[in-house]
Amino acid sequence: MEKGLTMERSISLIQVIHDFSLRVMTAEETVRDRYIRIGEINRPSLQLAGFYEYFDPQRVQIIGKVEYSYLASMTHEKRVEVFETFFATRPTCLIFCRGLGEAVDESMVPIANKYQVPVLESQEVTTQFTVKLIHYLVEALAPRISMHGVMVDVFGEGVLILGESGVGKSETALELIKRGHRLVADDVVEIHQSADNKLMAKSADLIQNMIELRGVGVVNVKELYGVQSVRINKSIDMVVRLEAWSPEKQYDRIGLETATMDILGNQVALYAIPIMVGRNLSVIVETAALNHREKKMGYNAAEELRDRVNNNIKARKIQKDPTVKGGEFK
Repeated sequence: MEKGLTMERSISLIQVIHDFSLRVMTAEETVRDRYIRIGEINRPSLQLAGFYEYFDPQRVQIIGKVEYSYLASMTHEKRVEVFETFFATRPTCLIFCRGLGEAVDESMVPIANKYQVPVLESQEVTTQFTVKLIHYLVEALAPRISMHGVMVDVFGEGVLILGESGVGKSETALELIKRGHRLVADDVVEIHQSADNKLMAKSADLIQNMIELRGVGVVNVKELYGVQSVRINKSIDMVVRLEAWSPEKQYDRIGLETATMDILGNQVALYAIPIMVGRNLSVIVETAALNHREKKMGYNAAEELRDRVNNNIKARKIQKDPTVKGGEFK
């Protein structure tokens, strides 16, 4: 099995409070066992004005200078009414930016405690805080999957090496490391989709920088080859699948069409490499990585070969009969 199962992601509110240095204004129990499961945020201007259609209480609610000014323009009685209605929807949490929480109304916190809604405060400017929080939540809640394979950085290209157990994935990765490339993960590759829709791979924390070699055991690549031989994470640019040679199977010998593999809804270039005695897999993977980079930069050797063949065929036919246009190699 190469793929693991994706799981619903969530992040504890306590972790967010710690990472953003937020001050908790409500009772301590309001933040316990509270999780954020949606990466979007909401600034509840319309809700404070009484419009709750399409309101999603699962989103993080953020109040900045605009919302604060609107609340400050109300009478005390009106603010109490607004807070009662708002906190009754039981939003995930409410965060005040610019340190404005204390200045709103002394009745706010008791009402929030009544409905067990955490109220938090940040000293950051609203826009900066919002941008940071959205990026943070998108990363934390991104779809994730684990795959059995090896991830290496080859000439700046993120190469995910897959194949059956014992096919030689780790040995190939070790040879690549000796040739100056960098290990990202061995055995268990954890993959998630980043905020800019890239597939990012990293190692499981427990086995970071480790490679298992049959007959040798587990080795620490960082300790053996130095810090330059490893990296924490890398985007997946291509997949190499190592498989035992089969005389019945047709392997791509030209490369005009690149197969793809679906990972978390992203189509990633896939290269199937048959294993035979005498093949230097590390050199083949290096060549595949360089060739893949050239394709991304607009050059395709297979297309150049096709054009040369077609031009050659056309030239030969014209020599025989200038009025005949020959077929093309596709």
